[in-house]
Amino acid sequence: MKDFKKLKPIDTGSLVDKVETRLLAFFKENNLKVGDAIPKELEFAESLGVSRTVVREALLRLRTLGLIDSKKHRGMVLQQPDIINNFERIMDPTLLGEDTLKQLFELRLILEMGMADFLFEHKTQKDMDELEEIVVAEEETSYEKNRFSLDREVAFHGKLYQISGNTTLLGFQNLLLPAFEYKYLMDAKKMNSDYQYSSGQFVSHRMLMDNLKVGTPETFRSAMRRHLEPHFDHVFNTKKQ
Repeated sequence: MKDFKKLKPIDTGSLVDKVETRLLAFFKENNLKVGDAIPKELEFAESLGVSRTVVREALLRLRTLGLIDSKKHRGMVLQQPDIINNFERIMDPTLLGEDTLKQLFELRLILEMGMADFLFEHKTQKDMDELEEIVVAEEETSYEKNRFSLDREVAFHGKLYQISGNTTLLGFQNLLLPAFEYKYLMDAKKMNSDYQYSSGQFVSHRMLMDNLKVGTPETFRSAMRRHLEPHFDHVFNTKKQ
């Protein structure tokens, strides 16, 4: 029997999908920058050989993403998209799968392990005073507990994101917050409250704060890793199951 060459898979993408992809390629190929004007709908439609309706829908998608906007007397121009805002639209934890929530929770752990150098570079006395207030408030209600309430966790770690001085990171923290809260509450039911730390000692928020005052990025990273140890163990053990 004769050997036939395999058929190439049929491109199932819609016409609007294809036009959207082609428009993005057009922006790159022409080295267009934020603030540059782009051709009109009719020009795109004629060049691509499609209807203006298809082009309009593709452009509407790009506008929804914040990539383009209409300016008076200039028509459509490229603009800087708000990445955080785009993600925020789909971050309802009740609409996300368990695996996605788990990965978002892991992303938060990664971010908090990686911010040490920025904390030491940008911290101010005002920041440390505010962090002290947060720690004192939580100690009044969580004395000798190895696990703080969710609102105390959010307050302390949220302040660290703010101290980092990176507005995108802070926005990402706010973005991940619903997923973090959802996963935190779900895992709280599964995690052992008598968790045995490898060092034999629970690293509290006060200990982290004191480390931020007199330690180094390296010692802070180590302390943060031990502080988050139950979460890391839970994540890794869940993957092995």
